[in-house]
Amino acid sequence: MENSFKYWLYLHIAAGFLALVVAPVAMVVKKGGNAHRLWGKIFFWSMTVVAISALVMTFLKSTVFLALVAVFSFYLAASGYRALYRKKINSIADVKLIDWILVSVSGLFSLALIGFGLLLLSKNVSEPFGYISVVFGLIGSRSVYTDIKSFTIAGYHIKNWLFHHMSGMVGAYIATVSAFSAVNMQFLPAVISWLWPTFVGTPLLIFWIRKYRQKMTPKVS
Repeated sequence: MENSFKYWLYLHIAAGFLALVVAPVAMVVKKGGNAHRLWGKIFFWSMTVVAISALVMTFLKSTVFLALVAVFSFYLAASGYRALYRKKINSIADVKLIDWILVSVSGLFSLALIGFGLLLLSKNVSEPFGYISVVFGLIGSRSVYTDIKSFTIAGYHIKNWLFHHMSGMVGAYIATVSAFSAVNMQFLPAVISWLWPTFVGTPLLIFWIRKYRQKMTPKVS
């Protein structure tokens, strides 16, 4: 079992590193072009391997936190990726089964992250993973809420699919940077090493989305 765990760990690290490298490339190349789509797909499938390998390692070593964070980060990527395939949905009847499965599973895992964090904090208020779990759980819940809005409000996704795509993919990249930081910046307190990418990246993402909204809003002459 120990050798099997190592193999999955190596795969997990390799896929995570690939996701870490290709995401910035997808961000800087021309949006909607062939290069953007190629690097975006590589990032998404790298995140898929990261999540699957993390779940397998959880089964082998019972690391609950790893499993919860893996599903959280994968869902952000999957939500952003699937946003492209839902460009033209206009009602709940247009939503595919895979989207309902993704949002349902992620909703449960996001609540589990919050519950896990609160449980840790109830035992020790200074437990860093308690705060980390709650923050990630709230972010995941917010993403699920946004997805449900796009599923159920007529015309909502047609107007917002680009921003949904950006939020999901960049959010997943922030999660990837968080994992990289947690592993390689252990000289920092755990809360800081895990959450600084969120506190830095989220305002930048909001600013980026606002700039795109301004570009796409017709100017009144």
